[in-house]
Amino acid sequence: MSTTHQAGWAHAAGALRGPSWLREPADPNALVPLLWSGSARKVDGVLEVGGVRLTDLVAEHGSPAYVLDEADFRARARAFRDAFDDFDVFYAGKAFLSTAVARWVAEEGLCLDVCSAGELLVAERAGFDMARVGYHGNNKSTAELARAIELGVGRIIVDSFDELERLVRLAADHDGDPVRLMVRVTAGVEAHTHEYIATAHEDQKFGFSITSGDALEAVRRVLAAPGLELLGLHSHIGSQIFDSSGFEVAARRVLALHATVARELGVAMPEMDLGGGFGIAYTTQDDPAEPSRLAAEMRAIVDHECRALGVEAPRLSIEPGRAIVGPSMCTVYTVGTVKEVTLDGGARRTYVSVDGGMSDNIRTALYDADYSCTLASRESTAPGRLSRVVGKHCEAGDIVVKDEFLPADVAPGDLVAVPATGAYCRSLASNYNHALRPPVVAVRDGASRVVVRRETEDDLLATDVGDE
Repeated sequence: MSTTHQAGWAHAAGALRGPSWLREPADPNALVPLLWSGSARKVDGVLEVGGVRLTDLVAEHGSPAYVLDEADFRARARAFRDAFDDFDVFYAGKAFLSTAVARWVAEEGLCLDVCSAGELLVAERAGFDMARVGYHGNNKSTAELARAIELGVGRIIVDSFDELERLVRLAADHDGDPVRLMVRVTAGVEAHTHEYIATAHEDQKFGFSITSGDALEAVRRVLAAPGLELLGLHSHIGSQIFDSSGFEVAARRVLALHATVARELGVAMPEMDLGGGFGIAYTTQDDPAEPSRLAAEMRAIVDHECRALGVEAPRLSIEPGRAIVGPSMCTVYTVGTVKEVTLDGGARRTYVSVDGGMSDNIRTALYDADYSCTLASRESTAPGRLSRVVGKHCEAGDIVVKDEFLPADVAPGDLVAVPATGAYCRSLASNYNHALRPPVVAVRDGASRVVVRRETEDDLLATDVGDE
């Protein structure tokens, strides 16, 4: 039954009780370890990450700030590398990428997936081995493709016939090694996720449809073109996925095409990419799988299908991004205003306004995403009170955390921290209302260092040429 109301969300039945999965904690100061990076803990009520007290971090670097636990990031990267030791593991840079992060990825033995000229530029600046880079994107220009070929990118994931024609022309003028490609296919799988991040169903912009025959035709054209080397097929079913059944259905359909190419065209493609999209815990309702479990399930799926089809299993690759960086970062804010709003019938909601908002975390507004938070600067003896953490932007939908039990004495000047903000928050950050994007501060072994600096007023005005 719908809980919407023509007068707005505040009047809907149950609107001020919070979601059904949210339970009032016995101690509103306590952390839920599943939601935080491995080093996060509270010491006398103050949140500490990487051995750095967030009160000290804010005193030095200001707020809001993204706090990146370097050791946690590296540990999660290694966990995927070790669990998928017979796969190629590509870190999906779109989740969050900086020069420092690209170097960590390389040092931990992972490959790198980029999907824009800017992300490729960061990889180049970091000195990343281009042979270990994959290049995604549904609308790569001729100039972008030429740059990727010039740099020696290890694989380009071709997404359309227009792009394939560009690559054919570029390869004809290229004197070096063949341009290595994967063909991105849509398997017709409806992943159980938000429609904007489900990417394998038919009605969306990515890839070649298996059902329509476009995928097989794309393979034919790649094989017929001189200067192009076909590595295999690529499939990505979406993001924030916990159920391996979606991967099973997709793998079955993609492997069937793989077998068709071998049978009808006489070509055994050596590789296959099953994408990423592995989910993380944003709140207590989420139950992500460990990399070891994911690896075992995906191996079993592919082995079973290959035996049934009578084909040799290709070399597999995956592209985790959120699952590595998501839990490794939190965002710390300073509270500016606390307001209790009384509605018709006497219902009340507490709004905790912080010094950031949708400019540093658009996911709540864009995807209706849920987040948690905690009082980060002190211990409180007050009981928990259902609160909504909101930003300072001129939008009613500027919500950071829709519902959370914070201590009832939260006040201006307190720090509030939101976990699991590593994936897409900084990547999607904007200058809405001319806000300055926050820094990314890496913490480890009791020390902090800025890896992406805070924007300045000069940065904000640098592209405004005035009326001269």
